[in-house]
Amino acid sequence: MNSTELRMALRTLPFLDAHRTTPARHIRLADDPPKLLVWDPETIAWMFGADGELDHPGSRSLLPLFGTQSLLWVDGPRHTAYRTVLGPPLRGRRLATYAPLISGTVHESVDALRVGQTVALADWTRHVALRVIARLVLGDLDERADAALRDFTSWIDDALGSRPRTLAHRFLRGGLPRSGADLDERLVTLARSGRTRRPATLASLLLDADGPLADLGTAEGDLRDQLVSLLFAGHETTASAAAWTLYRLARDEQLRRDVLAELDATTDETPSASAVPLLTAVISEALRLAPPVTVAENRRLRCPATLLGRTFPRGTTLTTSIYLAHRQDDGFADPLRFDPGRFLGRKPPPSRYLPFGGGTRRCLGSQLAMLELRIIVSAVLRRLRWRLVNPAAGRLQLRGHAMAPSSRLRVRVTACRA
Repeated sequence: MNSTELRMALRTLPFLDAHRTTPARHIRLADDPPKLLVWDPETIAWMFGADGELDHPGSRSLLPLFGTQSLLWVDGPRHTAYRTVLGPPLRGRRLATYAPLISGTVHESVDALRVGQTVALADWTRHVALRVIARLVLGDLDERADAALRDFTSWIDDALGSRPRTLAHRFLRGGLPRSGADLDERLVTLARSGRTRRPATLASLLLDADGPLADLGTAEGDLRDQLVSLLFAGHETTASAAAWTLYRLARDEQLRRDVLAELDATTDETPSASAVPLLTAVISEALRLAPPVTVAENRRLRCPATLLGRTFPRGTTLTTSIYLAHRQDDGFADPLRFDPGRFLGRKPPPSRYLPFGGGTRRCLGSQLAMLELRIIVSAVLRRLRWRLVNPAAGRLQLRGHAMAPSSRLRVRVTACRA
């Protein structure tokens, strides 16, 4: 790791902010082989279009956390198999069958809140989102599952909950900590025990003896990697987006009233995007300014390619900066201002707005995330009034690669709506 990569690792957001208005839309992070951080829309469009001819090396920092077999970075036929199995239930009509489960889980968490209670906003949304994805992956949550989720949360918090601790793990302790053997065994056992539940759990689809991933049933290490990847990716980024959306609505009373009026015009507890365009625009704008992750998946050239005005050799790694792509003046007028109106009746091109990545590696759970975000925000606005205790704590910070609000950000429940 050279000095440029080290600066990015140690002071990521200041490093990126310093390059926001530079004429060049890439940063050369390394030379041999070349490694580039890019946010040039033409290059991003080329990468997404050529994805099938590129390799996808995993994240060096997250590899110890999720394991070498994680679906987040496997390539080739194995990656295709994962998308074939998990893609259909996470989109369209099949996703709609999960809506009651998601809504019920969210309302359980809202039920537990009391007038006068103060909660850490990001912690609360993480709790909600983890229970949602756990039910989708594992099935109904009993005492054994609850205990496993508590230990899962403790493990992730140890790895990512403190930026200094995360950096200490990476640079002083040999990498982010892997989950313990006991937690791994419990998660695998829970996954196997839910194979006959209906609707089918995501774990049961992975374990289908007649499916393309049937060998997972005999490869516990491989299955463990998929379970922790699904649980993490399925809650951490959604939770951050939910927290930012609720924070923005708490900061702007008129916007909150407008969204609530839109919600009051529909009785659907799981509203579609078309039924609540303003709410969807607020979520989209929150995702623009605080994308689920700062960078998209790594891409590596299998053969030389001419990009950014020069030819790069085979082995060059390209990493898309979602954070910088979303903050360009020529893509978004006054890009640092929160303005949901820019998403009303408009759809930015995927090379400029890519909160869920793109190409063949676009997030499998993007539609699930948007549905869940609408349900969480709708439930909170319809049922509660709360106010920010310390709005100045609503600052961007990193939690791994995710853009989470500060853990100090608090809200107080002030009333329940009739």
